Amino acid sequence: MSSTSVHTLIVGAGPAGLAAATALAGAGVEVVVLERQDRVGPKPCAGGIPRASLDPALPPELLERNFKCQRVVTGCQDFRLTADSPIISTINREKLGNWMRQQAEAAGARILCGFRARRITGQRLRTDQGEFKFRYLVGADGSNSLVRRHLGLPLRLAGVGITYQLAGHFPEMEWHLNQDLFGNGYAWIFPHRDSASVGVYAYRGGLPTHLLHDRFRVWAAQRGLNLAANRPRASLISFDYRGARFGNILLAGDAAGLASGLTGEGIAAALYSGRAAARAILAGGQQQPELSTLLRRHFMHRRLTTITATRPLCSRVIMNTLAWALRCRLLDHGALELLPPKAHSGDHHGSKTQQR
Repeated sequence: MSSTSVHTLIVGAGPAGLAAATALAGAGVEVVVLERQDRVGPKPCAGGIPRASLDPALPPELLERNFKCQRVVTGCQDFRLTADSPIISTINREKLGNWMRQQAEAAGARILCGFRARRITGQRLRTDQGEFKFRYLVGADGSNSLVRRHLGLPLRLAGVGITYQLAGHFPEMEWHLNQDLFGNGYAWIFPHRDSASVGVYAYRGGLPTHLLHDRFRVWAAQRGLNLAANRPRASLISFDYRGARFGNILLAGDAAGLASGLTGEGIAAALYSGRAAARAILAGGQQQPELSTLLRRHFMHRRLTTITATRPLCSRVIMNTLAWALRCRLLDHGALELLPPKAHSGDHHGSKTQQR
């Protein structure tokens, strides 16, 4: 079996892996990204991303819709949260992946699709097509991460997202917090250009997936949403963070368990942690303090998720209180995002110093 040596090997060509690859390659580091799928991009995803987390270089045409208003519905409230500028934009995950791939390749990274990682031994990773020797390894291969399993890290805290893509025009972005149906989770309607992502998210420790799906279909039918002609797509969303650096192996995005347990949103954390992994490698493998900005809110979301999942009455009180605080503008919508505004202001893509 052939063997290839590379400075940094990244497993997974999602937002975390491609963000790390672009930053490293832009700094002159030799980078290879392995993607098990035949192409970059496809993944079950609602496609909502806070505007504060968007890459300023992202072409505006990649954004599907922008929303200054969001409808929030709970058991006792129904209101619209508004702002002077867009709060959340929707984006097509495959288009985002293709754009990020172009950026990574333009910086000098090699992206290899159809390469499924099989086994890690020492500083070697074996695939069906050959073996790679690495100095640094970045696991950006999602919630079911081979790199994470190699490190012996369990996955106990995770949510489940179930998504349908429905054709048609949908005027509003909607969040439905129905504790009777979804526990501490929620159903959503995220409009795109000619369709909408309609789905449900909940902590898997609170509701079995099949029951969550059944209840979601009841909710959709009550709103006249026809799911029959569409195929659901489900994904596991990890928020079981147990570290990001383990010697010369680093984790980013869902592989590190950095999604929000409260909302299931993971794109922002993927981009941020991918670049943080790159900075750590450029600094000789040292943990970079920038990740602490993300972790403070991550752990707050995790505590809220586990508390509300096991205490139904507590869930009602907390969720309705949060909604009321947003409605009365006692709480800014940014407080519920994993990254505060301007968190990326010092997020550089690396220097031009060659790393050896």
